[in-house]
Amino acid sequence: MNGMFHSLRSYNYRLWSVGALVSNVGTWMQRIGQDWLVLTVLTHHNATAVGTVMALQFGPPLLLLPLSGFAADHMDRRKLLLWTQAASGVLALGLGLLTVFGMVQLWQVYGFALLLGCVTAFDAPARQAFVSDLVTDDVLANAVALNSASFNAARMLGPAVAGVLIAAVGEGWLFLINAGSYGAVLVSLWFLRLHELHTEARPERTRGSLLAGFRYVWLRPDLVAVLVMLFLLGTFGFNFAIFISTMSVTVFHGDASQYGLMTSAMAAGTMCGALLSARRQFPGMVLMAASAAAFGASVAVAAVMPTPFLFAAVLFFVGLAALTFMTGSNSMMQLTTERAMRGRVLALRIAVVMGGTPVGAPLVGWVVDHFGARWALGVGALAGLAAAAVALGYLVRHRQLRLRWAPGRLRLVIHPAPEDITAARVAAGERVT
Repeated sequence: MNGMFHSLRSYNYRLWSVGALVSNVGTWMQRIGQDWLVLTVLTHHNATAVGTVMALQFGPPLLLLPLSGFAADHMDRRKLLLWTQAASGVLALGLGLLTVFGMVQLWQVYGFALLLGCVTAFDAPARQAFVSDLVTDDVLANAVALNSASFNAARMLGPAVAGVLIAAVGEGWLFLINAGSYGAVLVSLWFLRLHELHTEARPERTRGSLLAGFRYVWLRPDLVAVLVMLFLLGTFGFNFAIFISTMSVTVFHGDASQYGLMTSAMAAGTMCGALLSARRQFPGMVLMAASAAAFGASVAVAAVMPTPFLFAAVLFFVGLAALTFMTGSNSMMQLTTERAMRGRVLALRIAVVMGGTPVGAPLVGWVVDHFGARWALGVGALAGLAAAAVALGYLVRHRQLRLRWAPGRLRLVIHPAPEDITAARVAAGERVT
Protein backbone atom coordinates (compact mmCIF):
# COMPACT_ATOMS: atom_id res chain seq x y z
CA MET A 1 0.00 0.00 0.00
CA ASN A 2 1.59 3.27 -1.09
CA GLY A 3 2.41 6.22 1.14
CA MET A 4 -0.85 8.03 0.44
CA PHE A 5 -2.91 5.25 2.04
CA HIS A 6 -0.53 3.55 4.48
CA SER A 7 -2.71 4.25 7.57
CA LEU A 8 -5.30 1.90 6.03
CA ARG A 9 -3.06 -1.02 6.99
CA SER A 10 -4.74 -0.80 10.40
CA TYR A 11 -7.88 -2.98 10.64
CA ASN A 12 -9.47 -0.61 13.15
CA TYR A 13 -8.84 2.43 10.99
CA ARG A 14 -10.21 0.69 7.86
CA LEU A 15 -13.38 -0.32 9.69
CA TRP A 16 -13.86 3.14 11.18
CA SER A 17 -13.29 4.78 7.77
CA VAL A 18 -16.00 2.72 6.07
CA GLY A 19 -18.57 3.55 8.74
CA ALA A 20 -17.60 7.22 8.72
CA LEU A 21 -17.90 7.45 4.92
CA VAL A 22 -21.46 6.08 4.93
CA SER A 23 -22.48 8.40 7.77
CA ASN A 24 -20.85 11.44 6.17
CA VAL A 25 -22.82 10.93 2.95
CA GLY A 26 -26.01 11.00 5.00
CA THR A 27 -24.84 14.05 6.95
CA TRP A 28 -24.21 16.04 3.78
CA MET A 29 -27.57 15.02 2.36
CA GLN A 30 -29.23 16.37 5.51
CA ARG A 31 -27.24 19.62 5.41
CA ILE A 32 -28.34 20.33 1.86
CA GLY A 33 -31.93 19.35 2.62
CA GLN A 34 -32.03 21.47 5.78
CA ASP A 35 -30.66 24.58 4.07
CA TRP A 36 -33.01 24.16 1.11
CA LEU A 37 -35.99 23.54 3.40
CA VAL A 38 -35.35 26.77 5.30
CA LEU A 39 -34.46 28.88 2.26
CA THR A 40 -37.23 27.84 -0.14
CA VAL A 41 -40.03 26.14 1.85
CA LEU A 42 -40.20 27.66 5.32
CA THR A 43 -39.11 31.17 4.24
CA HIS A 44 -38.98 33.18 1.05
CA HIS A 45 -35.26 33.10 0.29
CA ASN A 46 -34.37 34.44 3.75
CA ALA A 47 -30.59 34.06 4.14
CA THR A 48 -30.76 35.38 7.71
CA ALA A 49 -32.89 32.37 8.68
CA VAL A 50 -30.27 30.01 7.20
CA GLY A 51 -27.63 31.90 9.18
CA THR A 52 -29.69 31.53 12.36
CA VAL A 53 -29.91 27.75 11.87
CA MET A 54 -26.13 27.62 11.44
CA ALA A 55 -25.65 29.78 14.53
CA LEU A 56 -27.82 27.51 16.67
CA GLN A 57 -26.11 24.38 15.36
CA PHE A 58 -22.54 25.61 15.69
CA GLY A 59 -22.83 27.76 18.82
CA PRO A 60 -22.96 25.02 21.51
CA PRO A 61 -19.37 23.78 20.87
CA LEU A 62 -18.18 27.18 22.09
CA LEU A 63 -20.48 27.37 25.10
CA LEU A 64 -19.78 23.79 26.17
CA LEU A 65 -16.05 23.93 25.42
CA PRO A 66 -14.61 23.17 28.90
CA LEU A 67 -16.95 20.20 29.38
CA SER A 68 -16.58 18.74 25.87
CA GLY A 69 -12.78 18.88 25.89
CA PHE A 70 -12.67 17.40 29.37
CA ALA A 71 -14.95 14.55 28.27
CA ALA A 72 -12.81 13.78 25.20
CA ASP A 73 -9.68 13.43 27.36
CA HIS A 74 -11.14 11.74 30.46
CA MET A 75 -13.87 9.45 29.12
CA ASP A 76 -13.64 6.31 26.99
CA ARG A 77 -13.86 7.92 23.54
CA ARG A 78 -15.34 4.84 21.89
CA LYS A 79 -18.22 4.67 24.39
CA LEU A 80 -18.74 8.43 24.19
CA LEU A 81 -19.00 8.20 20.39
CA LEU A 82 -21.52 5.37 20.63
CA TRP A 83 -23.80 7.67 22.63
CA THR A 84 -23.30 10.82 20.53
CA GLN A 85 -23.74 9.04 17.20
CA ALA A 86 -26.91 7.34 18.42
CA ALA A 87 -28.29 10.67 19.65
CA SER A 88 -27.53 12.33 16.30
CA GLY A 89 -29.42 9.56 14.53
CA VAL A 90 -32.47 10.04 16.77
CA LEU A 91 -32.51 13.79 16.06
CA ALA A 92 -32.29 13.21 12.30
CA LEU A 93 -35.17 10.72 12.58
CA GLY A 94 -37.33 13.21 14.47
CA LEU A 95 -36.81 16.04 11.98
CA GLY A 96 -37.36 13.64 9.10
CA LEU A 97 -40.71 12.42 10.41
CA LEU A 98 -41.95 15.97 11.02
CA THR A 99 -40.97 16.98 7.49
CA VAL A 100 -42.34 13.90 5.71
CA PHE A 101 -45.74 14.31 7.43
CA GLY A 102 -45.86 18.03 6.56
CA MET A 103 -45.77 19.21 10.17
CA VAL A 104 -42.37 20.93 10.22
CA GLN A 105 -42.13 24.61 11.13
CA LEU A 106 -39.18 26.98 11.22
CA TRP A 107 -38.99 27.06 15.03
CA GLN A 108 -38.76 23.28 15.05
CA VAL A 109 -35.79 23.36 12.68
CA TYR A 110 -34.19 25.88 15.03
CA GLY A 111 -34.78 23.53 17.96
CA PHE A 112 -33.34 20.47 16.22
CA ALA A 113 -30.33 22.50 15.12
CA LEU A 114 -29.68 23.57 18.72
CA LEU A 115 -29.97 20.02 20.05
CA LEU A 116 -27.71 18.67 17.32
CA GLY A 117 -25.20 21.39 18.17
CA CYS A 118 -25.15 20.24 21.80
CA VAL A 119 -24.50 16.64 20.73
CA THR A 120 -21.84 17.73 18.23
CA ALA A 121 -20.05 19.70 20.95
CA PHE A 122 -19.16 16.38 22.61
CA ASP A 123 -18.97 14.27 19.45
CA ALA A 124 -16.56 16.32 17.32
CA PRO A 125 -13.51 16.58 19.65
CA ALA A 126 -13.89 12.94 20.71
CA ARG A 127 -14.18 11.85 17.06
CA GLN A 128 -11.11 13.78 15.97
CA ALA A 129 -9.03 12.67 18.95
CA PHE A 130 -10.24 9.07 18.44
CA VAL A 131 -8.17 8.88 15.25
CA SER A 132 -5.04 8.90 17.42
CA ASP A 133 -6.47 5.86 19.24
CA LEU A 134 -6.76 4.00 15.95
CA VAL A 135 -3.24 4.58 14.56
CA THR A 136 0.26 5.32 15.81
CA ASP A 137 1.67 8.84 15.75
CA ASP A 138 3.98 8.12 12.80
CA VAL A 139 0.95 7.75 10.49
CA LEU A 140 -1.38 10.15 12.32
CA ALA A 141 -1.02 12.96 9.76
CA ASN A 142 -1.87 10.52 6.98
CA ALA A 143 -4.90 9.21 8.91
CA VAL A 144 -6.15 12.77 9.54
CA ALA A 145 -5.79 13.59 5.84
CA LEU A 146 -7.60 10.41 4.77
CA ASN A 147 -10.37 11.26 7.23
CA SER A 148 -10.72 14.57 5.41
CA ALA A 149 -10.67 12.75 2.06
CA SER A 150 -13.50 10.49 3.24
CA PHE A 151 -15.47 13.46 4.54
CA ASN A 152 -15.09 15.30 1.26
CA ALA A 153 -15.82 12.26 -0.90
CA ALA A 154 -19.13 12.27 0.96
CA ARG A 155 -19.32 16.01 0.39
CA MET A 156 -19.21 15.37 -3.37
CA LEU A 157 -21.69 12.51 -3.39
CA GLY A 158 -24.14 13.69 -0.72
CA PRO A 159 -25.15 17.07 -2.22
CA ALA A 160 -25.46 15.66 -5.73
CA VAL A 161 -27.78 12.89 -4.51
CA ALA A 162 -29.61 15.36 -2.27
CA GLY A 163 -30.36 17.68 -5.19
CA VAL A 164 -31.99 14.81 -7.11
CA LEU A 165 -33.93 13.47 -4.11
CA ILE A 166 -35.24 16.89 -3.08
CA ALA A 167 -36.84 17.26 -6.49
CA ALA A 168 -38.12 13.67 -6.48
CA VAL A 169 -39.34 12.97 -2.94
CA GLY A 170 -38.71 16.08 -0.82
CA GLU A 171 -36.35 17.10 1.98
CA GLY A 172 -37.80 14.86 4.69
CA TRP A 173 -36.53 11.64 3.16
CA LEU A 174 -32.99 13.02 3.22
CA PHE A 175 -33.24 13.37 6.99
CA LEU A 176 -34.55 9.81 7.32
CA ILE A 177 -31.74 8.43 5.17
CA ASN A 178 -29.23 10.31 7.34
CA ALA A 179 -30.78 8.78 10.47
CA GLY A 180 -30.20 5.31 9.04
CA SER A 181 -26.62 6.13 8.01
CA TYR A 182 -25.56 6.56 11.64
CA GLY A 183 -26.01 2.81 11.99
CA ALA A 184 -22.83 2.31 9.92
CA VAL A 185 -20.74 4.23 12.47
CA LEU A 186 -22.33 2.42 15.39
CA VAL A 187 -21.56 -0.96 13.80
CA SER A 188 -17.95 0.01 13.08
CA LEU A 189 -17.45 1.20 16.67
CA TRP A 190 -18.97 -1.99 18.05
CA PHE A 191 -16.72 -4.33 16.03
CA LEU A 192 -13.38 -2.60 16.62
CA ARG A 193 -10.56 -4.74 17.98
CA LEU A 194 -10.30 -3.16 21.39
CA HIS A 195 -6.92 -4.73 22.19
CA GLU A 196 -5.41 -2.97 19.14
CA LEU A 197 -6.48 0.54 20.19
CA HIS A 198 -3.55 2.86 20.99
CA THR A 199 -4.97 4.21 24.21
CA GLU A 200 -3.12 5.49 27.24
CA ALA A 201 -4.15 5.93 30.83
CA ARG A 202 -6.62 8.78 31.13
CA PRO A 203 -5.27 11.89 32.93
CA GLU A 204 -6.29 12.29 36.53
CA ARG A 205 -9.31 14.45 37.26
CA THR A 206 -7.57 17.14 39.24
CA ARG A 207 -8.67 20.60 40.20
CA GLY A 208 -8.21 22.88 37.20
CA SER A 209 -8.35 20.08 34.62
CA LEU A 210 -11.19 21.81 32.78
CA LEU A 211 -9.04 24.90 32.13
CA ALA A 212 -5.75 23.09 31.53
CA GLY A 213 -6.29 23.16 27.77
CA PHE A 214 -6.46 26.97 27.78
CA ARG A 215 -3.20 27.25 29.73
CA TYR A 216 -1.52 24.71 27.46
CA VAL A 217 -2.43 26.62 24.30
CA TRP A 218 -1.58 30.03 25.80
CA LEU A 219 2.04 28.92 26.19
CA ARG A 220 2.23 27.97 22.52
CA PRO A 221 2.30 30.98 20.15
CA ASP A 222 2.12 28.65 17.14
CA LEU A 223 -1.18 27.21 18.39
CA VAL A 224 -2.48 30.68 19.26
CA ALA A 225 -1.74 31.88 15.71
CA VAL A 226 -3.52 28.89 14.18
CA LEU A 227 -6.56 29.41 16.41
CA VAL A 228 -6.80 33.08 15.42
CA MET A 229 -6.66 32.06 11.76
CA LEU A 230 -9.33 29.43 12.36
CA PHE A 231 -11.54 32.03 14.04
CA LEU A 232 -11.29 34.42 11.09
CA LEU A 233 -11.96 31.73 8.52
CA GLY A 234 -14.60 29.87 10.55
CA THR A 235 -16.49 33.07 11.40
CA PHE A 236 -16.45 34.92 8.09
CA GLY A 237 -15.00 32.58 5.45
CA PHE A 238 -16.48 29.10 5.79
CA ASN A 239 -20.16 30.04 5.53
CA PHE A 240 -20.50 27.91 2.41
CA ALA A 241 -24.13 26.97 3.07
CA ILE A 242 -25.04 30.66 2.79
CA PHE A 243 -22.59 31.56 0.01
CA ILE A 244 -23.53 28.75 -2.36
CA SER A 245 -27.27 28.53 -1.69
CA THR A 246 -27.84 32.29 -2.07
CA MET A 247 -25.66 32.55 -5.19
CA SER A 248 -27.60 29.65 -6.69
CA VAL A 249 -31.04 31.01 -5.81
CA THR A 250 -30.72 34.81 -5.94
CA VAL A 251 -27.97 35.35 -8.54
CA PHE A 252 -28.19 32.37 -10.91
CA HIS A 253 -31.89 31.55 -10.24
CA GLY A 254 -31.22 27.83 -10.10
CA ASP A 255 -33.01 24.87 -8.55
CA ALA A 256 -31.98 22.29 -5.96
CA SER A 257 -30.04 20.25 -8.52
CA GLN A 258 -27.87 23.25 -9.41
CA TYR A 259 -27.24 23.92 -5.72
CA GLY A 260 -26.23 20.31 -5.15
CA LEU A 261 -23.87 20.31 -8.13
CA MET A 262 -22.23 23.56 -7.01
CA THR A 263 -21.63 22.09 -3.56
CA SER A 264 -20.20 18.97 -5.17
CA ALA A 265 -17.86 21.07 -7.33
CA MET A 266 -16.36 22.63 -4.21
CA ALA A 267 -16.23 19.22 -2.58
CA ALA A 268 -14.18 17.91 -5.51
CA GLY A 269 -11.57 20.54 -4.67
CA THR A 270 -11.60 19.62 -1.01
CA MET A 271 -11.19 15.96 -1.97
CA CYS A 272 -8.07 16.80 -3.99
CA GLY A 273 -6.76 18.90 -1.11
CA ALA A 274 -7.25 16.00 1.30
CA LEU A 275 -5.42 13.52 -0.94
CA LEU A 276 -2.52 15.91 -1.45
CA SER A 277 -2.37 16.48 2.31
CA ALA A 278 -2.11 12.71 2.84
CA ARG A 279 1.37 12.81 1.29
CA ARG A 280 2.68 15.35 3.80
CA GLN A 281 4.20 14.01 6.98
CA PHE A 282 4.05 17.31 8.86
CA PRO A 283 2.32 20.49 7.65
CA GLY A 284 3.81 23.77 8.80
CA MET A 285 2.85 27.41 9.18
CA VAL A 286 4.16 28.34 5.72
CA LEU A 287 1.67 25.96 4.12
CA MET A 288 -1.16 27.36 6.23
CA ALA A 289 -0.25 30.94 5.29
CA ALA A 290 -0.21 30.05 1.59
CA SER A 291 -3.50 28.12 1.73
CA ALA A 292 -5.27 30.94 3.63
CA ALA A 293 -4.09 33.46 1.05
CA ALA A 294 -5.19 31.16 -1.79
CA PHE A 295 -8.60 30.79 -0.14
CA GLY A 296 -9.07 34.55 0.05
CA ALA A 297 -8.01 35.07 -3.56
CA SER A 298 -10.19 32.27 -4.95
CA VAL A 299 -13.29 33.43 -3.04
CA ALA A 300 -12.73 36.95 -4.43
CA VAL A 301 -12.63 35.52 -7.97
CA ALA A 302 -15.76 33.43 -7.31
CA ALA A 303 -17.62 36.58 -6.25
CA VAL A 304 -17.37 38.10 -9.73
CA MET A 305 -18.08 35.00 -11.84
CA PRO A 306 -20.88 35.75 -14.37
CA THR A 307 -22.28 32.24 -14.89
CA PRO A 308 -23.08 29.26 -12.62
CA PHE A 309 -20.60 27.07 -14.52
CA LEU A 310 -17.68 29.46 -14.00
CA PHE A 311 -18.73 29.95 -10.39
CA ALA A 312 -18.71 26.17 -9.86
CA ALA A 313 -15.28 25.89 -11.52
CA VAL A 314 -13.79 28.46 -9.13
CA LEU A 315 -15.44 26.71 -6.18
CA PHE A 316 -13.12 23.77 -6.92
CA PHE A 317 -10.13 25.95 -6.01
CA VAL A 318 -11.96 27.41 -3.00
CA GLY A 319 -12.44 23.89 -1.70
CA LEU A 320 -8.83 22.92 -2.44
CA ALA A 321 -7.45 25.86 -0.46
CA ALA A 322 -9.93 25.52 2.42
CA LEU A 323 -9.27 21.81 2.91
CA THR A 324 -5.50 22.23 2.70
CA PHE A 325 -5.66 24.73 5.53
CA MET A 326 -8.11 22.76 7.67
CA THR A 327 -6.26 19.46 7.33
CA GLY A 328 -2.92 21.14 7.94
CA SER A 329 -4.13 22.86 11.09
CA ASN A 330 -5.71 19.67 12.42
CA SER A 331 -2.57 17.57 11.83
CA MET A 332 -0.25 20.22 13.23
CA MET A 333 -2.30 20.66 16.41
CA GLN A 334 -2.50 16.91 17.04
CA LEU A 335 1.12 16.08 16.25
CA THR A 336 2.57 18.83 18.44
CA THR A 337 0.23 18.18 21.38
CA GLU A 338 0.78 15.47 23.96
CA ARG A 339 -1.81 12.70 23.93
CA ALA A 340 -3.19 13.55 27.36
CA MET A 341 -4.11 17.05 26.14
CA ARG A 342 -5.33 16.30 22.61
CA GLY A 343 -9.01 16.13 23.44
CA ARG A 344 -9.01 19.52 25.15
CA VAL A 345 -6.87 21.18 22.47
CA LEU A 346 -9.06 19.76 19.69
CA ALA A 347 -12.19 20.83 21.56
CA LEU A 348 -10.78 24.36 21.64
CA ARG A 349 -10.03 24.14 17.92
CA ILE A 350 -13.57 22.96 17.13
CA ALA A 351 -15.09 25.59 19.40
CA VAL A 352 -13.17 28.33 17.61
CA VAL A 353 -14.22 27.08 14.17
CA MET A 354 -17.85 26.40 15.03
CA GLY A 355 -18.21 29.01 17.76
CA GLY A 356 -17.53 31.83 15.35
CA THR A 357 -20.51 30.75 13.24
CA PRO A 358 -23.14 32.27 15.59
CA VAL A 359 -21.45 35.61 14.96
CA GLY A 360 -20.45 35.21 11.33
CA ALA A 361 -23.40 33.33 9.81
CA PRO A 362 -26.13 35.84 10.78
CA LEU A 363 -23.82 38.70 9.78
CA VAL A 364 -23.09 37.16 6.39
CA GLY A 365 -26.80 36.42 5.96
CA TRP A 366 -27.56 40.07 6.73
CA VAL A 367 -25.03 41.17 4.10
CA VAL A 368 -26.74 38.90 1.55
CA ASP A 369 -30.19 40.26 2.37
CA HIS A 370 -29.11 43.91 2.20
CA PHE A 371 -26.27 44.01 -0.34
CA GLY A 372 -26.37 40.74 -2.26
CA ALA A 373 -24.62 37.37 -2.29
CA ARG A 374 -21.55 38.66 -4.16
CA TRP A 375 -20.74 41.14 -1.38
CA ALA A 376 -21.04 38.35 1.18
CA LEU A 377 -18.38 36.43 -0.74
CA GLY A 378 -16.22 39.56 -0.49
CA VAL A 379 -16.41 39.24 3.32
CA GLY A 380 -15.13 35.66 3.02
CA ALA A 381 -12.27 36.77 0.78
CA LEU A 382 -11.15 39.40 3.29
CA ALA A 383 -11.23 36.76 6.06
CA GLY A 384 -8.83 34.56 4.08
CA LEU A 385 -6.38 37.39 3.48
CA ALA A 386 -6.55 38.45 7.15
CA ALA A 387 -5.78 34.87 8.23
CA ALA A 388 -2.76 34.80 5.92
CA ALA A 389 -1.55 38.06 7.52
CA VAL A 390 -1.76 36.43 10.98
CA ALA A 391 0.42 33.54 9.79
CA LEU A 392 2.96 35.94 8.30
CA GLY A 393 3.04 37.86 11.58
CA TYR A 394 3.86 34.67 13.47
CA LEU A 395 6.57 33.72 10.96
CA VAL A 396 8.20 37.16 11.18
CA ARG A 397 8.10 37.30 14.98
CA HIS A 398 8.86 33.71 15.95
CA ARG A 399 10.56 32.20 12.91
CA GLN A 400 12.52 35.30 11.83
CA LEU A 401 11.03 35.41 8.33
CA ARG A 402 13.09 37.95 6.35
CA LEU A 403 13.80 39.08 2.82
CA ARG A 404 17.55 39.18 2.24
CA TRP A 405 19.65 40.21 -0.69
CA ALA A 406 21.78 37.36 -2.01
CA PRO A 407 24.16 37.78 -4.93
CA GLY A 408 21.93 38.79 -7.80
CA ARG A 409 18.49 38.24 -6.21
CA LEU A 410 16.21 38.57 -3.19
CA ARG A 411 15.82 35.48 -1.05
CA LEU A 412 13.23 34.53 1.55
CA VAL A 413 14.92 33.33 4.74
CA ILE A 414 13.06 31.54 7.54
CA HIS A 415 14.30 29.67 10.58
CA PRO A 416 13.13 26.05 10.84
CA ALA A 417 10.38 25.17 13.25
CA PRO A 418 11.82 24.17 16.61
CA GLU A 419 11.93 20.42 17.11
CA ASP A 420 11.78 20.63 20.89
CA ILE A 421 8.21 21.87 21.31
CA THR A 422 7.54 19.16 23.85
CA ALA A 423 4.98 18.50 26.52
CA ALA A 424 7.72 18.72 29.14
CA ARG A 425 8.63 22.32 28.23
CA VAL A 426 5.01 23.40 28.10
CA ALA A 427 4.18 21.64 31.36
CA ALA A 428 7.15 23.39 32.97
CA GLY A 429 5.63 26.74 31.97
CA GLU A 430 8.38 27.73 29.54
CA ARG A 431 7.17 29.89 26.64
CA VAL A 432 7.96 28.10 23.37
CA THR A 433 8.03 29.28 19.79
